[in-house]
Amino acid sequence: MNTSAQKTFTVLEELERINSATGYALKRADNGWISGQFHQYELTSVFQPIFSLRNYGRTMGHAAYMRSKSAAGNALWPWQVFAMSSKDDQLIALDRLCQAIHALNYHFNHTSRSDNLFVEVHPRLLESVKDDHGRAFEHFLDLIGVRTSRVVIEIPAIVNRNWKLLQHVIGNYRSRGYRIAANYSGASSDWMAELGSLYPDVVRISASDLMRHETIAELADTVHSFGASLLVRDIETAEQLVTAKRTEVDYLQGNLPGKPVSAIETTALPPVSELLYTYPADKDGCCNRLLENRNHPQRFH
Repeated sequence: MNTSAQKTFTVLEELERINSATGYALKRADNGWISGQFHQYELTSVFQPIFSLRNYGRTMGHAAYMRSKSAAGNALWPWQVFAMSSKDDQLIALDRLCQAIHALNYHFNHTSRSDNLFVEVHPRLLESVKDDHGRAFEHFLDLIGVRTSRVVIEIPAIVNRNWKLLQHVIGNYRSRGYRIAANYSGASSDWMAELGSLYPDVVRISASDLMRHETIAELADTVHSFGASLLVRDIETAEQLVTAKRTEVDYLQGNLPGKPVSAIETTALPPVSELLYTYPADKDGCCNRLLENRNHPQRFH
């Protein structure tokens, strides 16, 4: 039996069923990658690996980001695409389409059934949807046979300013089985301690903030005391990578250890020496910053 041909037929058949059930204009490229249409733009996914230091540096999941291009080949940043949705109903529809594309690409193109999919949500969406956050995405995940426990919802840092909304959102998503990642945005190690049972499953801190944080050990201890994990994101220099590995952090993410690409691999964190060879040191002795995806204002989806 031609197993490759059989799998292709099955995927195409399932995609047709999903299109019929959701109304999304989804299509599958020859390489197996799923895309959707929004206005004149084709939307698809790239995935950035997240490495677990507690699992011998192997990937524990991937963060999904949206990429877009027009028929003429012009590309927009994700925040520019979302800016085209001025009304709440348009934003909700776009957000659900992006989540569906990410989930399908992860489900159809990833062999692991234990890795986690990290997806972002737009802060305006969290404010416009009053209740049942994650319900529509849960229904879609049910449709393709993926558990909500394999999805980590990344809460934008701006939501930290609205403590009541943050609690409400975490409670909604967690009641549906999702895991929660929140972004650190404070000066003290106990910035979220009063959330108690609503404490996030993952606390994300940027590598630049990690380098400036005077009490990072206390922050790590606080995060771990709540049974949560600490993730260092936006790692772009060897100095940041070494500092993160020396700190009691759990997960690593950034352009240096692994850039967002149109592929999903379960792999191991490259040795620092190998990364230094790939990206030579600059005059300050640190690895040169990677330019791709360096500036990503409002990096939604």
